[in-house]
Amino acid sequence: MTKGQVSEKAGLLSDLSPYVYGTTRLGDERIPFEDRVSIARAAMDAGVWFHTSHTYGNALQVLRAAFDQDRARVPKLIVKIGWSTLDELRDVIRQNLEPLGLESLELGQLCLGGPLAEEFATGGPCYEGFARIRDEGLVRRFVLEVFPWTSEVPLRALRAGYPEGIVDGYIFYLNPLQRFASNELWGLLAERGEPIIAMRTVAGGPVHRLRDVPGAAWKDYLQKRAVEVAPIFEQSGIASWTEFCVRFAHSFPLVRATVGSTARPAHLAEFLAAAEDIRPLTKNLVDEITALQVRWSDELDIHAEPWAM
Repeated sequence: MTKGQVSEKAGLLSDLSPYVYGTTRLGDERIPFEDRVSIARAAMDAGVWFHTSHTYGNALQVLRAAFDQDRARVPKLIVKIGWSTLDELRDVIRQNLEPLGLESLELGQLCLGGPLAEEFATGGPCYEGFARIRDEGLVRRFVLEVFPWTSEVPLRALRAGYPEGIVDGYIFYLNPLQRFASNELWGLLAERGEPIIAMRTVAGGPVHRLRDVPGAAWKDYLQKRAVEVAPIFEQSGIASWTEFCVRFAHSFPLVRATVGSTARPAHLAEFLAAAEDIRPLTKNLVDEITALQVRWSDELDIHAEPWAM
């Protein structure tokens, strides 16, 4: 890829808000419905993009209630769509559009498996299908979801140039404790200047809590990584783990936005404050964490069973 082609990608996904409100917790029915509508309205009033899915409990019902209160403030959405065939993909798009009362999705997060993933890797007919969906206005743009156990699919596709003009970027967990693209894919994305959306901003909670509170980390590997990252966080002198994580994600020029989920007003306020004037972390801090992530990827991530992390 030439420098000119890389520079052309600089404008892709540049309209994303630096912080994207994740709606996973809006599907938690243990929280009163009206409280969830209220936090959605607060995020709407802030003018940020939203990330959602019909798989998040009744989150779409909550969003519909919030949207109907003020249709002028309906946010742009990143929505998970998939899975194994184009027909299934179209049906999932419908399952998201209809409950929200929308006619199109701004950004579709392609979550591909089975035959559809293989077509993506080998330049199959899925690309024509994605283009038709875009031309019909159902989804305006696409990004590809990546996990350690799926990194080989975009790696094969990118090397052959298949996603060019169809996929505008890549979305995966990227925070101080997780970088869910393999080392090889991460290097290729950087080489090609591919836009990235970083998910799971704070890695599940404050690093000291993940390190010190039994059961706070949902998997043992996160607790072990928190032990290694906590001293780097302390070295930074930054008081807020949320600010540290937002600044970490945006320390990489390819990152357009970071997606963080919450149903708590105080936590939303933290995310919004951290995204107001983002300054990248110092190079030495980023380099220390990056070196850890390279090691973690080789030791664990690429060997993990699907959904084991």
